[in-house]
Amino acid sequence: MQFILAEKQQPKELRAVYQETLMELMKENVNVVVCDADLVNASGTTKLFETYPDRCINMGISEANMIGASCGMSLTGKIPFVHTFAPFATRRAFDQLYLSGGYQQANIRIFGSDPGFWALHNGGTHTSVEDLALTRAIPQLTVIAPADAVQFKWVLNNTVNWYGMYYFRCARKAVPDIYSDASVFEIGRGNVLYEGSDIAIFAIGEMIAEAIKAREILKVYGLSTAVIDMFTVKPLDEDLVKTVSKGKKVVITAENHSKIGGLGSAVAEVLAENPIKAPLIRVAIQDHFGEVGTQDYLKDKFGLNAEAIVNGALRALDISVSM
Repeated sequence: MQFILAEKQQPKELRAVYQETLMELMKENVNVVVCDADLVNASGTTKLFETYPDRCINMGISEANMIGASCGMSLTGKIPFVHTFAPFATRRAFDQLYLSGGYQQANIRIFGSDPGFWALHNGGTHTSVEDLALTRAIPQLTVIAPADAVQFKWVLNNTVNWYGMYYFRCARKAVPDIYSDASVFEIGRGNVLYEGSDIAIFAIGEMIAEAIKAREILKVYGLSTAVIDMFTVKPLDEDLVKTVSKGKKVVITAENHSKIGGLGSAVAEVLAENPIKAPLIRVAIQDHFGEVGTQDYLKDKFGLNAEAIVNGALRALDISVSM
């Protein structure tokens, strides 16, 4: 595993990465098929449907059927890549994920897009704050939250060759670049992006950029902060959590998900089972349904920004905010 941090920002839409990567995978492997739930334009896969009409299926607004059928296809040797919005890929189709997928040991990859605040103007019906809680509970399902376009591409390219169930949760649009193109990752291993002696921030997805911003602000207070990308939420890199958390004054998790059942809960379980004394602050969506709004409004509403991370750290350390 060798990752290199991005030196400049050239953000790319993740749905473009999805389409371009799958185009190459379908060219190389005739068993790769693509399924969507009436969101072909939203997922950016129009060219795939035009190029491989016999291997791309628009299942319509019938997500449970799409998951069940895809699992069935996988048992005949096909490798389905399935997309719909995160709440419909998980909450609506949970029984199919659990029984048709996990219980039958199916071989599928599910792209649950626009979780948490990314639902924007689609509002509460399309907001998923519980998808990690649901997917973490399914035995042998690998749960991945790609940080940026580079990591998402790597995940797509590599998991195609590994048998099993994979859930990818990320936005469709562009997110800040974290890694350079030459980066290599390992499923089940977290990445320490920055070392630090006082605070450890474990973050996923779009919250990594916010954690990096928070790290710079915390320097003003004389605090040294480690930032860790826990892109594999399950299996969690428990050894890394224990190693990095040991000796810290405070541990923070940051995620675009409910505080119940997500990354914060996973890290809390590790800390509770080990002799680590640092207090844990979970920056996440509280016990709250989604709502309509712009990205900035929703991030502020849910407390999903660098300021929330900084304020949480300072409160835990009993330091007054001076900015």
